Amino acid sequence: MHFLLQDLRYSLRTLRKNIGSTLVIVLSLAFGIGANSAIFSVVDALLLRPLPYPESERLAAVWLHSPGIGIFRDWPSPGQYINMRNENHSFDQMALAQSRSFTLTGREKPERVDGMRTQSSLLSMLGARAHFGRVLLSEDDKPGKPAVAILTDRLWKRYSVRTPHRWQEHIAGRKSIHCGWRAGSRLSAE
Repeated sequence: MHFLLQDLRYSLRTLRKNIGSTLVIVLSLAFGIGANSAIFSVVDALLLRPLPYPESERLAAVWLHSPGIGIFRDWPSPGQYINMRNENHSFDQMALAQSRSFTLTGREKPERVDGMRTQSSLLSMLGARAHFGRVLLSEDDKPGKPAVAILTDRLWKRYSVRTPHRWQEHIAGRKSIHCGWRAGSRLSAE
């Protein structure tokens, strides 16, 4: 123990004599520790913690792989999806989902909002529940049915629409249900 204290005193005397070197060493350590902490926080949030869905370890995204034509990660077409769903022996549920941008009109100025077109089964797979109204139903998946929109809590609050009796909305020119601001506003796909 005596030798350890002696070495520590000698190190501190040496660092005091070379202030510039000491600052470089301390700053290097600070940046290294800060960078490692930041990287671990990201890895922890994205890879180590489970997703905020029931049985998230069972969720999977299915991609098509066609290296012969240079496509290494592609979404299945609706026809390919139907074939996969009909021949499926591995998954309890399957759903198609496509991210899109929509334009919200009928307000002071049009605004672009990000959204998703999906099947009703996606929301049940993720354990989604509606705060007001309902989530998508299997009847909503059928062709010819009116479009239905479900708003996120953030979008709902951003437009200060908090009362369910104000749910009047139009999407792509068709009256929709379970949406939130004044009548005459519209969402249209771009």
